[in-house]
Amino acid sequence: MRIIAGTARGTRLKMVPGKHVRPTADRVKESLFQVIGPFFDGGWVLDLFAGTGSLGLEALSRGAERAVFIDQSRISLDTVLANAEATGMKDRVEIYRRDARAACRALIRRGVRFRLIFLDPPYHENLMLPVLTIIGSSMLLAENGTVAAEYPSRASLPIQIGQLRETRRLTYGDTTISLYQRATSEGGS
Repeated sequence: MRIIAGTARGTRLKMVPGKHVRPTADRVKESLFQVIGPFFDGGWVLDLFAGTGSLGLEALSRGAERAVFIDQSRISLDTVLANAEATGMKDRVEIYRRDARAACRALIRRGVRFRLIFLDPPYHENLMLPVLTIIGSSMLLAENGTVAAEYPSRASLPIQIGQLRETRRLTYGDTTISLYQRATSEGGS
């Protein structure tokens, strides 16, 4: 696993020890970033269920201003920190050990708005819809921002969740990523 493009291109990332983390494959990550815009001009990124931090660090490497990483696992967050140091982007990250729902509520109170929100929860814990519901009922996602929700292809997510509307669905074998943006008053995106 590595950073694919940008200022930290080619940096190898540490994996989280054990089998409880399922990192996004490089080929899936590369395709995702081609769709959401290969490079960014600032903006904040939220990497919920961060694991290795691969998605948030990739966004930073490609021009995002700052990334917030949330995970409940101390081992995962230690790995995110090591990867942020390896990429030279440690000064542009915030790392918190919290439940994703509680973290979203705290970030909402703080008034932070994100250009990109990555969701890749453990598949067996049924956390995707509750977290998307919090995001869809708040102003956590910036105008023209994107939520990338990764889940098993055998599952499905609603097209609309609160203010969020699915704009695109990408399938890579047994992995699917639904992209959501804030719905407009006409119901489009």
